[in-house]
Amino acid sequence: MFDAKILDDKTVQLFGRFDAAQVEKARVVFDQVKGPVEVDFTGLEYISSAGLGILLMTQRRLKEGGRGGLRLTNMNKHIRDVFQYAGFDQVFEIV
Repeated sequence: MFDAKILDDKTVQLFGRFDAAQVEKARVVFDQVKGPVEVDFTGLEYISSAGLGILLMTQRRLKEGGRGGLRLTNMNKHIRDVFQYAGFDQVFEIV
């Protein structure tokens, strides 16, 4: 199961498993992001390349529009490793 919620204009919270089956659900949420936002990974257990793709598309859209970017927080070790192996730690601010 996966869920993504916009808590306020500055925070998106992710839960569950973010894989290819969840791309459309996530796209609906991330398409609403209009400026710099923190993405809270506290409840996320897994992310696939499809999930990485949604985050990357959102990051590019925000940066190209001069609207800041995504700040990724509270990743578990496994997800942080995925971002590092993919080189995404150079693309996103991860804290």
